[in-house]
Amino acid sequence: MTEFDKTNWARTDFVQQYRDNADIYIVERRRMFEIMKSFYRYFISNKAGPAILDLGCGDGIITHELLSIDRSIKATLIDGSDDMLQKAKERLKDFSDMIFRTISFQEILRNGQLDNIYDFIMSAQAIHHLSRDEKKQLYDIIYSHIHRGGFFMNIDVTIAPSDPLEQWYMKLWQEWMDNEKNSLGIEGGPFQDVISRYKEAQENRPDTIEGQLSMLKDIGFRNVDCYYKYGIFTVFGGMK
Repeated sequence: MTEFDKTNWARTDFVQQYRDNADIYIVERRRMFEIMKSFYRYFISNKAGPAILDLGCGDGIITHELLSIDRSIKATLIDGSDDMLQKAKERLKDFSDMIFRTISFQEILRNGQLDNIYDFIMSAQAIHHLSRDEKKQLYDIIYSHIHRGGFFMNIDVTIAPSDPLEQWYMKLWQEWMDNEKNSLGIEGGPFQDVISRYKEAQENRPDTIEGQLSMLKDIGFRNVDCYYKYGIFTVFGGMK
């Protein structure tokens, strides 16, 4: 049994529940996608047929969002879940130049490398499952597999630098889910205990945004910044 097989993401029921409710679970999810697309248009879309890597791709949604503005993309999608990759294949069945690989972050860390050099590497709601040392190691690998002038972007959860802020961010998160649920006319559902389940799950190991920006700078990334933040939900990255 691999480390990935021990997590909730190896469970088909958990994966399905997440997919069904992600727009409610994740604060400003659609806005973060729009920020990613704006970033892509501004920095990357001038390159014909850019090679992109979607790390922890899930059901392929962020690659699909980019393909909505640039069909010339050549994408590699990696995830540890066969269920998620199958959904990604279904979502992206109308696009060519798609490569799908079942591989966990732990396997990438053990191998110390990826298969190609990319113009844009992105990840969404996945890297926070790694320890601090593992994040640093993965960011090193990412840096070594980006073309000079290419970019890395991470859409992910972080941890606040203090307990009072963390408590407020949890309140912001619950308010977001309550408002979204009410606007959709949803009663009940798996929303009241999302935060407690998130905090109790041993596989969730977020770090501060400041710590991760420092990691990227130390590795050699330029133009490192937090591009968007709403409580614990962040968009950040840098340029090689």
